[in-house]
Amino acid sequence: MRKVKEIYNHNIYGVIAALVFHIIVLTFLILSRLELRDPTPQDVIELDLNDMNLKLPEPEKEKALQKAPAAQLQKMAGSNKLASNRGVNDAAKGSDQSPTRSNDPFFDKAYQNEIAAAKKLVNDVNNNLARKIPKIGDIPMPVDNTEGKTREEVKQSNFKGKSNIHYSLENRYHAILPIPVYLAEGGGEVIVDIVVTRDGRVIKAEPRDNPGISDLTILAYARQAAEKTWFNEDPKAPEKQKGTITYTFLAQ
Repeated sequence: MRKVKEIYNHNIYGVIAALVFHIIVLTFLILSRLELRDPTPQDVIELDLNDMNLKLPEPEKEKALQKAPAAQLQKMAGSNKLASNRGVNDAAKGSDQSPTRSNDPFFDKAYQNEIAAAKKLVNDVNNNLARKIPKIGDIPMPVDNTEGKTREEVKQSNFKGKSNIHYSLENRYHAILPIPVYLAEGGGEVIVDIVVTRDGRVIKAEPRDNPGISDLTILAYARQAAEKTWFNEDPKAPEKQKGTITYTFLAQ
């Protein structure tokens, strides 16, 4: 027993060194084996999206797409078969896309037609506004004169049928009404906006443009007739009362 102890004491450090060396070698081998080993492949679910389009109802198809691996969805991203039926606002994708344009030739053509029509309308309006009423001298006209008559006499004498001259001025009646409707060679209807004072004088007469009238002299006749018109005096009327006179010119 003593001899065994002597041998142990004499070789203890060598045994420990040998054990440590073997432990290091064993650890190195284990680590090397772990690094060289291929990782365990994960289970991959392959979905045939084409078959899903034919066989799966829409709710189950949506669920299947949600469960499909990202790599497979990315691979199929360019296919129209992955397109959804949800609405998309293309105008919200970025400022580089115009909200008034589309990739549909039909709608692009319709849009251009609307732009062209709007430009034509603006051009027509500008042309009408640019039409100037010619200036004419003092033209003698027949006159319907009711001066000296009472209101009741005027009411009884007012023509009830169709007429070529109509005016609209609340609670007023004409005292002097020039008649220009037979002066022009052409015909047409002209509405004149008027402003009348309490004493019955017309202080402003502005004919409305009528694109159907080619002879602008008609507008000048209507303006002059309106300016020569007088209405009855009414202290209770507005200081500047607005109304209209409509003339229907008869072609000669």
